[in-house]
Amino acid sequence: MAVSSTDFLLDIFRKSFLSMDVETEVLRLADHDIKAGVTADEGRGDAWPAIRGKILAADILVMGTPIWLGQPSSICKRALERMDAFLGETDEAGRMPTFGKVCLVAVVGNEDGAHHVSAELYQALNDVGFTVSANAVGYWVGEAMGSTNFVDLPEVPEKVQSTVQMAVSNGVHLARLLAENQYPPPRQVGS
Repeated sequence: MAVSSTDFLLDIFRKSFLSMDVETEVLRLADHDIKAGVTADEGRGDAWPAIRGKILAADILVMGTPIWLGQPSSICKRALERMDAFLGETDEAGRMPTFGKVCLVAVVGNEDGAHHVSAELYQALNDVGFTVSANAVGYWVGEAMGSTNFVDLPEVPEKVQSTVQMAVSNGVHLARLLAENQYPPPRQVGS
């Protein structure tokens, strides 16, 4: 199987995490049978429960997607759809199991839209409890209607490399802060 541009960008993230002594695991969702739905387990053959377990065990989630027709991929949207279950899985203080976890975004495409796609992912991931750190995206977009793929570039542009390093550095910093000092339960009005 050929390496996709999304895989290539996620590998840059992975190397950046490793340079900070942070263990990583890359899950290529296209290789798994993730059933449609909004629960933690949609039954027989659903690969989501194991993937969900890995997400909840991690301190940082990097959601990577290509841009298709100006949107995140359908596979990315499927994962967000399945994370909807977190909304109903709150503790006694109303916190979802993702509270205290940081999210970053990786976006590639041969058209404009990285800001739009990252905004969609930030909002969805924040809605289900993730914390978005400063400068939480690394992306590359080629010329509109062009034929060059990120994975086919002769070298990674310095701006992409430095932006990924900033996103990773900020994400690791925030994750470490949250691991030491989790969000408090919400205070009652007037207290």
